Amino acid sequence: MNAPIALGFGDNVDYEIAWDSAVFEALIARYAIGAGELAADPPIASERELVISILRFLASGTGGERFVASSEVIEPFAQRFAKKITLGGTSVRAAIAMRTLGYTSALHLVTVNEHVRRLIPPDSPYVCSSAADTLYPHLIVQFDKGAHVRAGDIDITARRANRIIYHNDTDNITMRLNEEFARLITQAQALLISGFNAMQREDLLLDRLAAVRRMLAALPAGACVFFEDAAFYNPRFSTLIQQALADTITVYSLNEDELQAHAGRPVDVLDAAQVEAALASLHRLIPAPILVVHSMHWALAYGPTAPRYRPALAGGVTMATTRFCHGDDFTAREYSAVAALPPTADGARFAAAITQRLGDRVCCVPVAHVEQSKATTVGLGDAFVGGFLAALVGA
Repeated sequence: MNAPIALGFGDNVDYEIAWDSAVFEALIARYAIGAGELAADPPIASERELVISILRFLASGTGGERFVASSEVIEPFAQRFAKKITLGGTSVRAAIAMRTLGYTSALHLVTVNEHVRRLIPPDSPYVCSSAADTLYPHLIVQFDKGAHVRAGDIDITARRANRIIYHNDTDNITMRLNEEFARLITQAQALLISGFNAMQREDLLLDRLAAVRRMLAALPAGACVFFEDAAFYNPRFSTLIQQALADTITVYSLNEDELQAHAGRPVDVLDAAQVEAALASLHRLIPAPILVVHSMHWALAYGPTAPRYRPALAGGVTMATTRFCHGDDFTAREYSAVAALPPTADGARFAAAITQRLGDRVCCVPVAHVEQSKATTVGLGDAFVGGFLAALVGA
């Protein structure tokens, strides 16, 4: 069975814990953690080190992804909280989001187990590179703006909502590929490449990229190849992927944090001059036909055909904002309601300013204005990808 959208290549099981300041305060007391210890970023081989790492992120208001020594660090910690078991990986989250709007997609999986079989859309054809059931859970820690922890000499209030991911996922680190996926993409109008950021061995990465190139040959002429960037365990691997796949990528997409990482400097995403300079340097580094950047305020396409991506950008920001408000279980009606909302003032001002500077070389869509105190902060980039590809194929 073919589908109009194909999504690769990794997937995982997420433990999304509900933030509980009282649990953290008890753990601070139990392990006698002091404020001075939050300055370091040590390897995470114990529950104590995991708590310190989470507190560091809370204090800075930032999000990120970290490896733990083994999944055994995650399991007992997750049991201390109310939690929801969901599926992660850009491809799978995008598939779940776009299925709400009626779009089916073909999937390449690296992990399969009872949770995956239960939660993926039942009409999504898939192949998996694992011959047996495996489970390497990802711990997802979300905190809202204003989340407060006070114990001993630690007194932290989060400046903004964010999320942190912890895992030691053998399936995604090795990223074995099943080239039978090529049979599922012969009629795909769009294909997503994502999920290589956890890999740690260069020889394995180059082998996997060669396999991707072989599979891409099965795509019909004119199909859009959409690459979603990520925070790489080894930042140099991002460059290796760009070099190996440069002539195959139609759209190279990244978020505001990844834009700043490539630029090598902070970028104020509401300053049109700074973003223009960052886009110019990014395009010299990554000469894809279209660059897409998505942020909490806006999403834009940059390149000679940027205006044709306006519907896809609108679909992406609407999907991400709907998930932000309603979580995994949003409905098509809630999506339509968000699509009808006016944009944020900051986003609208930026969109006008960047368009004035770059003209038809850019297309920028501001994010809708929503009031939300309890927000979903994990998977927003994945939801953006799903909304973008659904609208691109549906246009």
